[in-house]
Amino acid sequence: MIKNTDLKLRVGVILTLVVLSILYVFPLKKNVNLGLDLKGGMYVLLRADTSSVPAKRKSDAISAAVEKIRSRIDAYGVKETSIQVQGENSILVQVPGLVDREIIDRLKEVGKLEFQLVEEDKEKISLALKGEVPEGCELKEYENSQLLIRKSPSLVGSDLADSFVGFDSYGIAEVRLKFTSAGARKFAKVTEDNVGKRLAIVLDGSVKSAPQIREPIASGEAQITGDFSLDEARLISSVLNSGALPIPLVVEEERSVGPLLGSDSIQRGIRSIFLGAVLVIIFVLIYYLLGGVITVICLFLDLLFILAGLHLFKGTLTLPGIAGMILTLGMAVDANILIFERIREELKENKPFSIAVKNGFNRAKRTIFDANVTTLIAAFFLFYYGTGPIKGFAATLSLGIIASIFTAVFVGRTIFSFLINLKLKKFTMLSVISSSKINFVKARWFCIVASLIIIGVGMFSFYSKRDDIYGIDFKGGQILEYKITPAVNIEEVRATLKAKGFDSLIIQEFKDITGGIIIKSKDDISSELQKTLEESFQNVEELKITTVGPAVGKVLRSKAYMAIALSLLGILLYVAVRFKHFDFAFAAVIALFHDVFICLGFVALAGFEVNLLTVTALLTIAGYSINDTIVIYDRIREISPHMRKAPLKDIVNKAINSTLSRTIITSFTTILVIASIFILGGETLRGFSFTLLVGVIFGTYSSIYIASPLVLLFRKTRV
Repeated sequence: MIKNTDLKLRVGVILTLVVLSILYVFPLKKNVNLGLDLKGGMYVLLRADTSSVPAKRKSDAISAAVEKIRSRIDAYGVKETSIQVQGENSILVQVPGLVDREIIDRLKEVGKLEFQLVEEDKEKISLALKGEVPEGCELKEYENSQLLIRKSPSLVGSDLADSFVGFDSYGIAEVRLKFTSAGARKFAKVTEDNVGKRLAIVLDGSVKSAPQIREPIASGEAQITGDFSLDEARLISSVLNSGALPIPLVVEEERSVGPLLGSDSIQRGIRSIFLGAVLVIIFVLIYYLLGGVITVICLFLDLLFILAGLHLFKGTLTLPGIAGMILTLGMAVDANILIFERIREELKENKPFSIAVKNGFNRAKRTIFDANVTTLIAAFFLFYYGTGPIKGFAATLSLGIIASIFTAVFVGRTIFSFLINLKLKKFTMLSVISSSKINFVKARWFCIVASLIIIGVGMFSFYSKRDDIYGIDFKGGQILEYKITPAVNIEEVRATLKAKGFDSLIIQEFKDITGGIIIKSKDDISSELQKTLEESFQNVEELKITTVGPAVGKVLRSKAYMAIALSLLGILLYVAVRFKHFDFAFAAVIALFHDVFICLGFVALAGFEVNLLTVTALLTIAGYSINDTIVIYDRIREISPHMRKAPLKDIVNKAINSTLSRTIITSFTTILVIASIFILGGETLRGFSFTLLVGVIFGTYSSIYIASPLVLLFRKTRV
């Protein structure tokens, strides 16, 4: 029992965290950052082709490319655009709330840099401002005013050899230019004939600077001076180099989601969370009664803390992230179940309620910690090697695991102590299995053979499909989703596109939305295809476009393999260290391989593709399955000293039987929430949730019939 002073401190900590979390989270619209797959927008990974750029200039070239991209997107009036350099030559562009094929096409164009004289004739300027722009001139916006510029450029980007930042004698930043030999002659002529006039520097039709020509310059070198900050000077230099170094940009990966599909994903996510939460709440309230009320409080706090954590760490809530939240509900119940089942065991020994609660929490803590750390290991590698929405899933799952440990162990214990102070002396709950004495070990050979057969059939199906089993995430290609209104027959769409010359396409109905179609292609055909659809049908709305280049596909595939391999290695090492026996760890990891292979086999047999979400599900299953195995291992470790003369098989059987009730209930609640994702999560999460369903069922089976009995094969002596 906790002392009153400690109890008050605990209550204070909990209330403080709850209040801070509420302030952090609400209003949800403002404080929870939605991913592009939920609010719509574009995620584009561009590769800058720097093969023709000298090594010492590559950094400048990339900086210039970033400025070129920003300039082009700003022209569309888009706010909150994120542009990040990734690696040596990749640029990630995220444009929220807007899906426009024209932007993607514009990003791929090479920059156009021109030096154009500014017209100083007041009469011409006056006419231009009245709408009568003189022939050979054009009006351009610059620094909240308008400049009248001569259309014919005096110099172009290819005339510039180099641009860099320097400092004048007063230490003020300036931009220094160095022209080619041909450019130097042009520049000398322009400066000689136009002293006192301004020369505008124009990139992609946008005026970036308009310095004044102070004197004739025949050296081929010049300075742009002004009251520049260092950053402003660097920006102008990057602009100049973007024209002097025309870098082609190639779209390596694109994930565009229209607002209609984004809002539909939010609605489906909310519905699946609601259904999953309701099913779990109903079950725990019926089964654990008062314990169910405590569990429900912990679950609500879990969700609150997850959302607060996302806001605190500037995380993004994605569609897979919502799935992670739902999955967390099922897995979070496990910690409470472990505690309640421990309390039940203590009460069966006729111990006072307060002692039973104290012992129950103390004995469950180590198991809860060990079981959840292994899931965190898988989530870490998923976050490290994942991209976009997958990182969102890993972040949400990690926050959920940490929150569930805190609420179950700290909040749950505080509530129980508070109830004990109110003289609570009974803790009634239902029981699925009061006392079982099943000989699980006896069936080990049959189960091992059955598992090998299932794995063999599944792997045969997997490998017989070869590259066809992989989605575009891993082999490259394009998936386009549209809504056609009024809805048309899918055969009509096929015939129309075939007549227009679009061959080798896979065309399917998109069942989530009336009139929805999915088109798969090996090549980037989005711009041409959309024009064809708009010409052929009455109303065509872009829902989602996913493009992955073959090079990126190979990288993503290798990253997926690496994430799985390192997760299993990390789990192996952790279990070996915690249980001080490598045979326990090897048995556990073999069981994980068993689960992964069976899941892949069922995915292949069911006709689903293997993509990033499938890998996400596999790593989640690895964490879940090892969680179950560790609970049994922990019980083996606990009861071994009390059964020194018993054979190992009896110890293993007793451990499995004593944790069987917890295993069944945890698996059941997890299946409830996964089923809600499968039913209401939509087509995007169908393969993901199917993999999880198979994984939870066989993960539970393997922890009982594979992992634990395998210890017998690896150990010839007792624990």
